[in-house]
Amino acid sequence: MRRRLEQEMRSFHKKSETQMSETKTCPKCGATWVDGQHYWSGTGALGNEDDLAGLVCNKLGNDDCINPKRGSEQGITWEIRKDMLNKKQNEMDQ
Repeated sequence: MRRRLEQEMRSFHKKSETQMSETKTCPKCGATWVDGQHYWSGTGALGNEDDLAGLVCNKLGNDDCINPKRGSEQGITWEIRKDMLNKKQNEMDQ
């Protein structure tokens, strides 16, 4: 999974020198942005800054956090995920 992020980052870096990518990594959680696009640190999958805020930054972030959406309440949270799993479990139990 991390290999996927590394592959995507390598492909971005293959651009010509006039089109160099800008890569930023959050010192708090390790989330990565390549040319302004967020990628999840654990999987390398395309990310959603609102979800990152709800799952990580709003609970664990501090002034080191670089997520521009830190403080957003538009994304998913662990409480929402828990509720979704409980709903699915209830559906399966019926």
